[in-house]
This record gives sequence, structure tokens and C-alpha cells, in this order.
Amino acid sequence: MKKTIITVVGKDTVGIIAKVCTYLANNRINIMDISQTIVQEYFNMMMIVDLGTAEKPFDTISDELAQIGEEIGVIVKCQREEIFNSMHRI
Repeated sequence: MKKTIITVVGKDTVGIIAKVCTYLANNRINIMDISQTIVQEYFNMMMIVDLGTAEKPFDTISDELAQIGEEIGVIVKCQREEIFNSMHRI
């Protein structure tokens, strides 16, 4: 299993979840957990996904998701689980 943390932040618009989830499904990336909130007009989503069955390398997936984010006006970031955990350790 290759767990990755994906965050999506920006102004709320129609289709954010659909665009991101469609990309993940088309690239054989399983969503293990997902949380999203909207505070006033700002959208925030955090996902834990498994890249274990993905055919593309992490860097390509990360770049393509960032591009999708630019197209829909949000910021999409990907971090490998081990790096995310190291950054948030006290």
C-alpha cells in the first residue's frame, strides 16, 4: 500500500470533488478516507488515497492533480504519508 495525502483548498465552486475523484478513479487510485468542509465560501478537502494500483508514478500524479486544481481555481497538493507524518510529528 502506498498511502498519499491529498489536500484541496480554495474558493468553493461546483464540481471540485467530481473533477478530483474522476481523475483518481480513471487512474486506479483508491480513496481510503475523505473529509471536506466549506467555511463561508472556502472549500477544504483532505483525502487519504492508496497509489498501490496506480500505473503512473507519484510525481506525475501530483503534477496532473495540481494542473486540475489550476483549471478549477483551487490548490491541490499531494504528500506521501511518511513525509506528511514526519512534518506533523511533535
